[in-house]
Amino acid sequence: MNKFNRRQFLKSSLISAASLNVLPALAAEGKKKASAPSVGVQGANGDIRYAVVGFNGRGKDHLKEMGEQEGVRLVALCDVDSKVLGREVARCDERGQKIEGYTDIRKLLENKDIDVVTFATPNHWHALGAIWAIQAGKDVYLEKPVCHNVWEGRKIVEAARKHGKIVQTGTQSRSSHGIAEGIAWVHEGNLGKILWVRGLCYKRRLSIGKVDGP
Repeated sequence: MNKFNRRQFLKSSLISAASLNVLPALAAEGKKKASAPSVGVQGANGDIRYAVVGFNGRGKDHLKEMGEQEGVRLVALCDVDSKVLGREVARCDERGQKIEGYTDIRKLLENKDIDVVTFATPNHWHALGAIWAIQAGKDVYLEKPVCHNVWEGRKIVEAARKHGKIVQTGTQSRSSHGIAEGIAWVHEGNLGKILWVRGLCYKRRLSIGKVDGP
């Protein structure tokens, strides 16, 4: 049987439950019972320190939901848009929350004070960002789609196994009874031999507005 300390257990629960968009009450309850760590000292019972990459859309939910949990602490933010980054850093400052701001994810990943990185970037950055984070020793929560193709997805899995890191993505719909029944119906062969599958999702996107630069 593998033995985990409190910090490892909470980190595992944090990432695994993120797919439900709600961080585990178990982690919060466990942290209530743990005494607060000394400032600047990180032990097995210390906070899980996280960073969010990309927060002009879905990443806002990462900040909100993770910020409501006990035992986790935001330590860094990264967004390629300096205006978006500056706005959120300022909000953190107003709350007395001192965090590091980055426009370059590579610089953020050099920060040894980060345990977990969550990604809500545009889709084309998901796979590479996750692999870089894993290689930097971070656990990862990754918004869907995790990749553009199976090859990219396998590289994430290979990196996670090689470095012993947790990687979780949100697959909320797979938890619904209706979807589960539909999958079972397909597995029973009711569609016959499947030759081609195409998935479509149409959503209206608001304009990003006119910009002065490239």
